[in-house]
Amino acid sequence: MHLIITHDNADFDAIASLLGAAKLYPGALPVLPRRVNRNVRDFLHLYWDEFPLVWPQDVPARKFRKLTRVTLVDSQHIPSLKGLDDKTQFHVIDHHALTRDLPPGTRTTLQSTGATATLMVDEIQHQHIRLTSNEATLLLLGIYEDTGSLTYSSTTPRDVRASAWLMEQSASLDIVRQFLNYPLSDNQRALYTRLTDAFETHEIEGRTIVLALAQADGYVEEISTLAHKLRDLFEPDALFLVVAMEDHTQLVARSTTDAIDVGAIATHFGGGGHPRAAAALIRHVNLPQIHDQLLNTLRHHVRPSITVGQIMSHGVRSLAPTDTVSEAAAVMARYGHEGFPVVEDGDIVGVLTRREIDKALHHKLGGTAIYQFMRKGQFFVAPQDSVEKLQDLMTREGLGQVPVVDNSELIGIVTRTDLIKLWSEPPPHSRADEIAERLATAVPPALLDLLREAGRLADEQGGSLFIVGGFVRDLLLGTPTLDIDLVVEGDAIGLARRLAQRYGGRVRSHQRFGTAKWLTADFQISPDSDIPYALDFVTARTEFYEHPSALPEVERSSIKQDLHRRDFTINTLAIQLDPDRFGELLDFYGGENDLQRGLIRVLHSLSFVEDPTRMLRAARLAQRLHFRIEARTEELLRDALDLLDRVSGERIYHELHVIFRESRPERTLLHLADLGVLRQIHPDLQMDDWIAQRFNETRTGLDNTPWARTRPEDIHYLGLLTFRLSAKSLGEIVDRLRIRAEDALTLQHMQTLKSYLPQLGHPRRPSQLHNLLEPFGSEALLVGWLACEDEIARAQLAQFQRELRGVEPIIDGHYLRREFDLRPSPLYRQILDHLRAARLDGRVITLEEEHALAKRWLEQREIRKSKRRAAVSK
Repeated sequence: MHLIITHDNADFDAIASLLGAAKLYPGALPVLPRRVNRNVRDFLHLYWDEFPLVWPQDVPARKFRKLTRVTLVDSQHIPSLKGLDDKTQFHVIDHHALTRDLPPGTRTTLQSTGATATLMVDEIQHQHIRLTSNEATLLLLGIYEDTGSLTYSSTTPRDVRASAWLMEQSASLDIVRQFLNYPLSDNQRALYTRLTDAFETHEIEGRTIVLALAQADGYVEEISTLAHKLRDLFEPDALFLVVAMEDHTQLVARSTTDAIDVGAIATHFGGGGHPRAAAALIRHVNLPQIHDQLLNTLRHHVRPSITVGQIMSHGVRSLAPTDTVSEAAAVMARYGHEGFPVVEDGDIVGVLTRREIDKALHHKLGGTAIYQFMRKGQFFVAPQDSVEKLQDLMTREGLGQVPVVDNSELIGIVTRTDLIKLWSEPPPHSRADEIAERLATAVPPALLDLLREAGRLADEQGGSLFIVGGFVRDLLLGTPTLDIDLVVEGDAIGLARRLAQRYGGRVRSHQRFGTAKWLTADFQISPDSDIPYALDFVTARTEFYEHPSALPEVERSSIKQDLHRRDFTINTLAIQLDPDRFGELLDFYGGENDLQRGLIRVLHSLSFVEDPTRMLRAARLAQRLHFRIEARTEELLRDALDLLDRVSGERIYHELHVIFRESRPERTLLHLADLGVLRQIHPDLQMDDWIAQRFNETRTGLDNTPWARTRPEDIHYLGLLTFRLSAKSLGEIVDRLRIRAEDALTLQHMQTLKSYLPQLGHPRRPSQLHNLLEPFGSEALLVGWLACEDEIARAQLAQFQRELRGVEPIIDGHYLRREFDLRPSPLYRQILDHLRAARLDGRVITLEEEHALAKRWLEQREIRKSKRRAAVSK
């Protein structure tokens, strides 16, 4: 048996080398170690079926009985294994010099490269062995991880050549980037904070360029890692980090566009690189001087805007709507594009991006046809079109990739990366003044002044402050509220603390999520300031869902990414509060257009997959705003209905609770029933006109009833929703929604009361009515009254609630003991029940009448006892 193994706590280089050895020795068994790094484990879970690797627990014990060969990769430590003997042949493959003694006769392949995977790739290439896209990606992960993406000093030309060859075999740099997200060290985190606090944005020739200069406390490794994180955070066209250390200054530059050749710019500082990544080591120049020189160099090197034809990619390939997600992913990996047009019968019918594919694959939807995830529509531009026209199309339709058509022929594709980003420039017809005026009308003066000051302080910190979400939506609709959500592009906790220092109040923060609550109730700017008792500040963040319907994981991000994580386009609008851009409306995803058209639209095809509770929110917003759910969004909703089964009952019940708080919840529930959502929660759960009428009566039809002052609560609406169901179905719904025990008991009482309603169809004496209905609470009786269609029964339910509930006799237990010399016993209850029945039926009114009745009852009881004793003695 030939076994291939590696070291424990394996990184990508170890696992990539394990795969490489398996390709070179197809008859061998590549066994994973028991422990692998977290990012490696996640990658293997996602692409497990692509590789011939096995976990040790899955290897039958008989396989280890006799090991004839053991190949050890990325390690020189030979472990103790069952099946080893003196005849076992060992082969050690590593990229470090020998550091330990090996068994006699051990064959070694020890060569100085940046990664062991490079040695494997060289031999695979030499033997002309074919690789799949994912195999090439894993090998590239191994090289990039051990060489710091080819930036560590240990990187050799062989590593670079091997990486290039793997890219030719369709290795995916996107996947590589996804899984090489290491946590930062303490000094890296400290420097990262300084850089984010010090960043500045410049617009040069329509390109967004971020500069961040900072002084480090000492030497900090892997500045390039910080560059990757900051580039993802700010999404600029180019990023320049300048970090001053003890005896030198490091410049690290990254670019996402050919218009900014950072390699050429770095040469001005004695460094170099290629157009997309470069670095320089600078001595004897201080940070302010470097800052000025860098800006001057940028103004001379950044090229102006160009046409679509100049930035597009030619020779585009297309997909068919019936292609599966896995097939589309394979094509994307093979050709390295970020998106593809979808073509049917020669016509463009949509666009599919890597973002949708990656999410679908992550959620194990590889066998699903791509038409469920693509953006549908005939979107394209011509090569002679201006980049302004392209930007307008991308912004309006929320597209990242647009096909290029010339004379009805598909000739290429152009992406957001190709396009000049003008996010920082106001639109040609800025609406900042209009929005500021709307704010002044809708927001109390003291609160508005506070928001202006918060925006100024955020700007001082190097960040930006935004009002986002529902407030902006309602402001544009002309129905503003004071439910204000604030997002900080920067340090939300720091901003809240500065405000508290200036005005007073206390701050509660959650460091992990970058959120802060400023409790303003401890101070008042003026008696009638109308400032909320608390203001919430949230750091701009993005969300990642580990699996469908999971709660999201979050990480710090830009305002654009923060808005992208929201549920619907109409909730992605933001208003900037910075002093020089106060009132500017941010609308990256076409939210205002959908507001004007009255549409509820999700931002991407996997929105309901990531969070199925958005289905309930879509219907609620549609009914509240009198909007309609956009056709494609409704299609996506219906396709994802089964994912509601994975959502916890608490989350579903929370959405129902919010719906019950709407002014007319029956409208939303009728919509949910039509969409199939209620049926998906439970097959018997339904909403129809009968229930809707009683929902309305709960709010409007109780004026002349004993429940006139009752405010509709969840329990009333739930009771009506479930009133006609069987006890079995009710129990299942209670379990599914995790309804609290108190409410579950009330719902069960409503079920029991339902069985009593036929008995109430005939008039009963008050005492009989009391005995029947006394066990039921007011909520159960109200639901029974609303659900009942028999007027006699309704009248008796109302009579009990108004007149009979709580009626008790004047005589109590103390009276019985004092006046009748009775010791406490169950006899008390019998007497008091008899007296209450008499009082209810009008047979007694005064204390004297009760006393006389109790006396007669006791005398009759003694007579009955005497007769029984006499009968027994005979």
